[in-house]
Amino acid sequence: MTTAQTQELDVQPSPLALLLLGREADPNSERGVECPGELPSPSDPDLVERARAAKEKLGSKVFVLGHHYQRDEVIQFADVTGDSFKLARDAAARPEAEYIVFCGVHFMAESADILTSDQQKVVLPDLAAGCSMADMATAEQVAECWDVLTEAGVAEQVVPVSYMNSSADIKAFTGKHGGTICTSSNARRALEWAFQQGEKVLFLPDQHLGRNTAVRDMGMSLEDCVVYNPHKPNGGLTDEELRAAKMILWRGHCSVHGRFSLESVNDVRERIPGVNVLVHPECRHEVVSAADYVGSTEYIIKTLEAAPAGSKWAIGTELNLVRRLANRFAPEDKQVVFLDRTVCFCSTMNRIDLPHLVWALESLAEGNLVNRIEVDEETEAFAKLALERMLALP
Repeated sequence: MTTAQTQELDVQPSPLALLLLGREADPNSERGVECPGELPSPSDPDLVERARAAKEKLGSKVFVLGHHYQRDEVIQFADVTGDSFKLARDAAARPEAEYIVFCGVHFMAESADILTSDQQKVVLPDLAAGCSMADMATAEQVAECWDVLTEAGVAEQVVPVSYMNSSADIKAFTGKHGGTICTSSNARRALEWAFQQGEKVLFLPDQHLGRNTAVRDMGMSLEDCVVYNPHKPNGGLTDEELRAAKMILWRGHCSVHGRFSLESVNDVRERIPGVNVLVHPECRHEVVSAADYVGSTEYIIKTLEAAPAGSKWAIGTELNLVRRLANRFAPEDKQVVFLDRTVCFCSTMNRIDLPHLVWALESLAEGNLVNRIEVDEETEAFAKLALERMLALP
């Protein structure tokens, strides 16, 4: 529908619609969508050369991190690639870099700021590159949840475990309440540690990783798990349900991994006889149960690296990575397809495009610090405590 048509119908775009379209800023949100300068045109044929020139001008002063889910046009300029925690640690290992340009999403840049020195400045090319999962658990909601657990008489038995895909505020809450952070690779170790400290776990913010780890990897039952819904009174749970549960799962999920279904698995098996289904543990429990292999992003990459020639793989994770893997392993006669018929990028991760990267690098090269991500001292201290507990896991 054109602007003229909307005017004829007297239809006005909502503030949310304008925000999503990048035409307005929300003063009540930590993430804006406007840059303090003009972005280069996405059709500028010189974008690649401009990015290269700005990066060369900055030299060792800049270190560019590229998450696996980034688009190829951005990942080509990354000094290192990886998942969120690996990248944050890589940044901390480069103290000579004054600027850390994080091509990822907001919570990842926060983690990099927490783990790097005070002299280093973390830059996110587009402040609107958030994470829908991380945004499903706010500090206020989690504090209210803890009050519910306290009133039910179980808070003293509960150890919070928060997924790396969470805001600095949630990591800080976790550290303050004796908990730890986990990644999709070490979630089982984190839960085993937590159950040595208490009788129950509050798992934030991804219910699927928590459920899959507890049931699939640790032998618990689905009945041991309850889901706390922050939008319902008492989380939608009775005191009796909270007292009986071992795993209190936050009602959050990844918008990309949550779209894969059991029908997706059954369909791809019919279409591609002999296919191996390999999915991320952020997928729903029924998808993980039906898959042949389950693991983190790094696990997915290593599994395909070790796969024999002629093998067929359907991958349940973000499309940019799946497409990159398909191209990489095609010469080795490995067939790699997306698990779902309907392709799906991570929309917020894809906000980091070449124009935003060029703008950020050129601004830094001109001496202008833009889009800095900075975590306040108290939040950083408690979040770092939770991260250090994870690093100390056996």
